Amino acid sequence: MGIVLGPNRYGKAETRLVRVHRDGDSHGLVDFNVSIALSGDLTAAHLTGDNSGVLPTDTMKNTVYAFAKEHGVGEPETFALLLARHFVSTQPQVHAAGVSVESFAWDRLGPHSFRKRGDHVRTTVVSVTRESVQVVSGVTGLVLLNSTDSEFHGFVEDGYTTLKPTTDRILATAVDARWRHIGDDTDWAASHEGALDALVKAFVGTYSYSLQQTLHAMGVRVLEDRPEIAEVRLTLPNRHHYLADLSPFGLDNPGEVFIAGDRPYGLIEGSVVRDDAPPATAEWWL
Repeated sequence: MGIVLGPNRYGKAETRLVRVHRDGDSHGLVDFNVSIALSGDLTAAHLTGDNSGVLPTDTMKNTVYAFAKEHGVGEPETFALLLARHFVSTQPQVHAAGVSVESFAWDRLGPHSFRKRGDHVRTTVVSVTRESVQVVSGVTGLVLLNSTDSEFHGFVEDGYTTLKPTTDRILATAVDARWRHIGDDTDWAASHEGALDALVKAFVGTYSYSLQQTLHAMGVRVLEDRPEIAEVRLTLPNRHHYLADLSPFGLDNPGEVFIAGDRPYGLIEGSVVRDDAPPATAEWWL
């Protein structure tokens, strides 16, 4: 039986970058968390400790900060593509570069004052080789809730089932969504805002008989609204809300007071894809 080195990569994870763009008295603020992973001809480093093909991860970190100064920082997709293409084009031993970016939003309070937005985080994952480019954008931690227009019944019941069917329940989730772009040249800001708007509108506008149905409606709405997107992948945890029993206190509770469950929780995952979309060039999920 032979033993060989399998797929591998290395890089610098979670380089925290804050870039202030100074334009007179009015400043712009960008807040990123950047992770880089490189793969290629690195067998010698693993088998013999030969580091002649290893670009130090400290150099990757320094490149992030230097590029932020030299090129400025705009949309996360643009910055990630810039970094990934740099490593592939300047390091002959590197065959593929992956760059992921978490983008933290700040709301402007004045010309140079900001307040950090506390809900969802914008995400970007870029995969670049000499032959292909793939851009995956997304959002994580987008908390949505419908207080009605949600049912759940007709499900399988066996000897261990205690859940009661319902025709009126709270539907709540914290959306993790990723969407794969058809190309690598688009208006990233408009695309992100449009996809986010489509996700929210589909959640709000869908009378739900299951979270699976809502997931599909959200993915379909994104693809209908955004022609530049090939595929949407969603992970939706079901944030359960249980009707509180107020009868010991002599009180009725007609769907007004709930206990917010923490765990365990249902986890619904799925994808919605254009049937004519080009295939992915790199593995991706959430």
